[in-house]
This record gives sequence, C-alpha cells and structure tokens, in this order.
Amino acid sequence: MSTRLKYWLPAILVALLISLFSTHYFSGAQTARVIIPLLHWLFPAATPHMLRLMHVAIRKLAHVTEFGVFSVTVFRGIRSGRPGWRLDWAVSTFFIALAFAALDEWHQTFVPVRQASVRDVTIDALGALLAQVLVWAYANWRQIHRAAISLGRDSAKE
Repeated sequence: MSTRLKYWLPAILVALLISLFSTHYFSGAQTARVIIPLLHWLFPAATPHMLRLMHVAIRKLAHVTEFGVFSVTVFRGIRSGRPGWRLDWAVSTFFIALAFAALDEWHQTFVPVRQASVRDVTIDALGALLAQVLVWAYANWRQIHRAAISLGRDSAKE
C-alpha cells in the first residue's frame, strides 16, 4: 500500500460509511423503529411528540458526529504524516467535507424514502468545522506540552 493511501484510507472508509447511512436502511422511519422505543424505555413519561423531537435531535447529532469524524480523517490524509497543524490544511479539509456533504445530500435525491436538505449540509459543515477547531486545539496543546517537556530537559542538564 502506498504511503499516501495509508493516510487517506480512514477518510475513504468514513466516506463509505456516510454513504451507507444515506441509504433507505438509515432513513428516519427505519431509525425510529429502534430509537423511539429505546427513548420511550429511557423516558417513559415523555410524550410521543417529545420522543419524535429527541429522535430528530439524535439524527442531527449523528450528522455532526459523522462529519466531524470525516473531517478529522480528511485532515489526516491531507497532513500525510507531516507534524503540526496548518490553516491551509484545515481550510482544504473543511471544503472537502462541505463538498462531500453536498454530494451526500444529492445522493439522497436518488433514494426513494430520503430527501436532500440544505439544512443537513449546514449541520454537516458545522460538524466538520467543530472537528477542525478540536484538531487545532489538540495540535496547540501538543506543541505546548512538547515545549514544556523540552524546557524541563534543558533545565535538568544545567
């Protein structure tokens, strides 16, 4: 396997998983058959309306999560083993995630029980953006942590 493919393979796998989630197997009606009874068991006093709202919230949180994971794996592919964080890597990652979100919604126009939604593209983009903020924060934390360790080694030598 080529070195570059090694870094891109997780993003490709996540993209395939997202595409699977866009099929009729994961439509709102299908997930409701599992999630609503589970929510009813967890919250027996919840009204049917409240259970439906919680189901929708879980589905939208899944959009944020799956595109957050996709964003992190695309960033890994773009970075290709190089250390650190760069703004151009994050911006490229965001636009790849945004394009894939739009493509995913377009794919759903061909699935009889699904429909495309600009709102879902926006939610997906939010997930990608939040993930890049976390990647940036983690990279900065690691840099500070490495500098502190290095400083500790230098002062121990004196």
